[in-house]
Parts: sequence; C-alpha cells; structure tokens
Amino acid sequence: MSGFVFSEKPIQIERGTGPYLYTDDGTEYLDFGASYAVAPLGHSHPAVVDAVQTQVADLTYVQASYPTSVRTETYEKLATLAPGNIDKVWLCNSGTEANEAAMKFARSATGREKIVATKRGFHGRTLGALAMTWKQKYKKPFEPLAGGIEFVDYGDAEQLADAVDDETAAVFLEPVQGEGGIHPAPTGYLQAARDACDDAGAALVFDEIQTGVGRTGLLWASERAGVVPDILTTAKGIASGLPLGATLCKEWIAEDCGNHGSTFSGGPVVCAAANATLDTLVEEDLPANANRMGSYLTSHLRAEHGDDVREVRGLGLMLGIEVKRGANRLLKQLALREQFLALPAGRSVLRLLPPLTIDEEQADEALAALGEVL
Repeated sequence: MSGFVFSEKPIQIERGTGPYLYTDDGTEYLDFGASYAVAPLGHSHPAVVDAVQTQVADLTYVQASYPTSVRTETYEKLATLAPGNIDKVWLCNSGTEANEAAMKFARSATGREKIVATKRGFHGRTLGALAMTWKQKYKKPFEPLAGGIEFVDYGDAEQLADAVDDETAAVFLEPVQGEGGIHPAPTGYLQAARDACDDAGAALVFDEIQTGVGRTGLLWASERAGVVPDILTTAKGIASGLPLGATLCKEWIAEDCGNHGSTFSGGPVVCAAANATLDTLVEEDLPANANRMGSYLTSHLRAEHGDDVREVRGLGLMLGIEVKRGANRLLKQLALREQFLALPAGRSVLRLLPPLTIDEEQADEALAALGEVL
C-alpha cells in the first residue's frame, strides 16, 4: 500500500521510547527529528501515556461549548505560561489552523486586510496560512490564494517598518525560521517589529509552532528578545504528538475576534496529553536542558566539522547544519547506515529537533553518527 500525499521511507516504525524509535524487526534509531518537533518529552512518555489512558476511559470527546475540567486546565496552563499579558486561548488541531485563526482574528480586530510576512517564512499548508508562506513550490499548484499579503526580507528591520502602515492588520514572524533553514531573528529585529506594529496599530503575531514549548532553550523563543506579541501560535510538541494547536491572544484581539470555531477544539484526550506535557516540561525544566544540550552539540559540531560545513546555527535544540552538498543525500545515509533520523530544512540544511530530554550520552551518539557522514 502506498500513501497518497506522503512518499513513504523504507523504515517501518512500530514503537518508540524516549529518543529512540524501533522498526518491526527491532532495529533501533536515534530520533533527532522528533517528527518535526512533536515529541519534546521523547516517545511514549509515561506521564502522557497515563494521562491519555485515564482520560479516554472517562470522556473521549465533547464539543467545546460544554466546559470540561481537563480543557479548562489547558486554558489556564497556557494562559499562565504565555508571555506577558496574553491570556485568551483558542484551541484547534494543528499549527496551520492556529495560524489561520490568527489571521482571521487580526483582520477582525483591526478591520484591516493587509498581512506582512517574510521571505523564507513558513506558516502552514491550508489556503490562508499558505498565502503567508514564501516558497513557491508549496503554493503554485493551489493558486489563487488569500490576497493582501506583502513579503519582506527576514531580519531587515527598516524594510519591515516601511511595509507596516495604517492598512496593515498583522505582521507574522517566526522568532527562528524553521522550514526556511533555521535562521534566528537578528538582535533587535523582534523589538523593531513590535515598535512598527505599535506605531501602525497592527497586530504582531509570533508563529512559535516549531520554536515554542521549550525548543529553543526558553519556553518561548520570543522571550529571549523580551518582546510580547499580540498573538502567539503554537502546536507540534504541545501535546506530545496528539493533534493540538493553540492561538493565544491579548484581550484587545479576543474581544473582537469575529465568528470562528472548530468541531474538535480542545478535545478532552488531547488536552489531557497537553496538560501532562506542559507539567513535565516545567517540573523537569526541560527548556534549560535544551539550552545545555544545544550548546553542547553546537560547540562540538563547530569544533569537529567547522571546515566540513558552511555553518552551524540555531538556538537550544533547534539546530541547522548547512552543508556543502545536498542535505537529502546525507539524511538518507544517516538513516540507512547510522540508524540516525534527522530532517531537511531546504536543500542544504540538516535540521536537528531532538526530544528535549536528551542527555550527553545521546548527544555523543548523535555526534558520532553525524561525524560519519559530514
């Protein structure tokens, strides 16, 4: 049987524990992709497994217009953990849905249409989020897309300020560009975006779908810059692999967000997984571990392979290794020869997004595998 959309790899995964995945014949793979960062606690973490099993036996699903204690707990946790005075929470099923909601909320709250997004940016594959995504290969077959989008160079504060005017509803930024090649925002750039939005009365939206939940060494990557957006979107690792996204808003956005909804908003089972994930992240201080292990990997990669690659960059455990030859060929060698799984970020970047629980021994295992192909 072949997939309709996804091209399947010749590795059949049957189970996972911590940072390891296992095939049907028992072969062990060190997972430094975490399926695009959806496993911050590693695979099948006991706290998440227990929470999900308990919840599914009590209540599998009820629509979000009926309050449940488990969903209310998720709202409260996210409001508490969000930066600054962001305390309004809308739940959905994925990152692209969270960005679609953010786009709608910003347009409704401001009464404006224009969205400023960045070159190399990636915000999802549904039609609204796709319109804010830069790369043509994702967009071309599905045009026409939503209008009113203007793209600027990522990191150019002056160009951004020029683009944001009294017709702008929102600016969408990733604090670290993920799909675009692992590019952290330059110093001062996020603050410049905040200033431009304040001057124009536009909403500042930080897409923290990949960077959030401790990935970059703090709970939210934007905290490094000390900048609070009007809307923050998150997904991927928030529920340890169960489908959950969230759009977090300030009061002024929430009070005039328009008519929006979702059948599966905040299902009890996924909320139980999210609550266990967030509790474990905080209790075990996994963002700090991401910071330590990210620094460890980065320093060793630069020392041992600085002449073999163009650059090693990123924050925490969101790292990109820009290579001199095709990344996909190296990823195939890593998987089939070294039993090591990573991801691409464009044609020339190896992307590392391991579980935030990895230790020095597993980091050394990763460095050994990378050394064989770099």
